Amino acid sequence: MAAVSIAEKIYSLSGIVEKTNQWKKEGKKIIFTNGVFDLLHRGHIFSLTQAAKEGDVLVIGLNSDDSVKRLKGDSRPINDQDARALLLAALTMVDAVVVFEEDTPLKLITSILPDTLVKGGDYTVDEIAGAKEVIANGGKVVINPILDGFSTTAIIRAISQ
Repeated sequence: MAAVSIAEKIYSLSGIVEKTNQWKKEGKKIIFTNGVFDLLHRGHIFSLTQAAKEGDVLVIGLNSDDSVKRLKGDSRPINDQDARALLLAALTMVDAVVVFEEDTPLKLITSILPDTLVKGGDYTVDEIAGAKEVIANGGKVVINPILDGFSTTAIIRAISQ
């Protein structure tokens, strides 16, 4: 199999729908997770590695710069969406990255309907965007623990002191 370039792992919404449909036809289990991934750190790597173990291909929904500003304030993101997408696509456990503009990835999730939706943290299934749609389609939702002591907010705080 030919190696896939890093940039080829970054998709538009229509591109990821086409690619996930292809993977489904090949019998691959699609895993989806999402986030800001502003400053990649050990906690992100742990979370993405755990998510990737749930199936065959890992798709990451990445908050656009505008959605990050709405969610986290005008000082964020530190890295723009193109840089964040490239860094994620460079990770070996990541098969695809797609930027979404909305505050939640609901539209993206309902467009690709992954086999497993993975979220890190102390969420309940009811709080996770797309959970009920994935479950209704026969999929499952997995909530992975967060690796304590690692957060982008803490890194930004340490840098600014």
